[in-house]
Amino acid sequence: MKRFLPFVFTLLALAVVTVAGLAYWIFATVKKPHQHSRAADYIRVEKGMTPREIIAKLTSEGIIVNPTAMNYYLRFFGDASKLQAGEYQFPSPISPVQVLAQLEKGQDLTIRLTIPEGFTRFDIAKRIAERFPQGGMDDKAIVALMEDTTLIRDISPTAKNLEGYMYPSTYSVPRDARPPDIIRMMVEQFRKIWKPEWAAAARSINRTPHEIVTIASLIETETGVESERPIVAGIINNRLSKNIPLGIDQTNVYIAKMLGRWDGTIHKSDLEVDSPYNTRIKTGLPPGPISSVSESSLKAALSPSPNNYLFYVRNVAANDGSHWFYTSAADFEKGKAKYQEWLEKERQLKRENESNTNQ
Repeated sequence: MKRFLPFVFTLLALAVVTVAGLAYWIFATVKKPHQHSRAADYIRVEKGMTPREIIAKLTSEGIIVNPTAMNYYLRFFGDASKLQAGEYQFPSPISPVQVLAQLEKGQDLTIRLTIPEGFTRFDIAKRIAERFPQGGMDDKAIVALMEDTTLIRDISPTAKNLEGYMYPSTYSVPRDARPPDIIRMMVEQFRKIWKPEWAAAARSINRTPHEIVTIASLIETETGVESERPIVAGIINNRLSKNIPLGIDQTNVYIAKMLGRWDGTIHKSDLEVDSPYNTRIKTGLPPGPISSVSESSLKAALSPSPNNYLFYVRNVAANDGSHWFYTSAADFEKGKAKYQEWLEKERQLKRENESNTNQ
């Protein structure tokens, strides 16, 4: 009997080493991320599929490369009863344990749609068309949908389209949503932000809600620094009261987008175009908003900061998006010269970087 003990111990030791080695291989394999080419596709896991069939399916789709390790892991360390049927998008790279976690969590049948602050209705339409091609509508057709102002008629009966009334945010949109559904979702979010008492607040400063949204859109495109927005609102009021053109170049960008000729650069013809939106040559407010608006810009439009400023230009010394503010045209021209000098340096640097990249 004693002669057999070393042999038994040897077998046990070999078994322990084998099991440990197998466990190490399983864990190392299932935790290793794998690159695949199906990140943009939806892969269906049918109801009633066994765990082995699910793994085989994902292997054939290229999501998993080692089904053996996956089956072992699920059998000894996982819980096959938690796997759920559905349609899944698996990011790349992804490890097998991350795949299992996603299958246990269940499918997400939504698409994230991000609409940044300052997007125009043309930008929004283009993004919807790109993110929801199954809707079967191009950006021009989607823009046409935005001419229907039924959803905002009680707030702004004079609005000609939904510009400014589609709230910028990140939305979780059902994958089968149609463009009209998405537009409605964004307008409903605006209505949640727009407080009923703001209409009375607008009247108290001799503005209509539509004018407030229009001013907010101008503020939105002029500064991203929240503390500056009431100051810019005050400057807009100052120029309006003195019957001075607002001179906001983003209105010229908006005109170019309306005309379908925006190429990323403001041309001389854009500054001279005869349009009620051209605040370079027309006094007063443009006919309507020129972009989506944030809550902070709406609040600034309703509560402008009283000041004597008439001009502002980017603060190139800080280079943080803030501005210098001026009461006189002479001081403004000095600040503008500094900005133009800085801008030319930035353009030159960009040209040099592009040249180096192409070499």
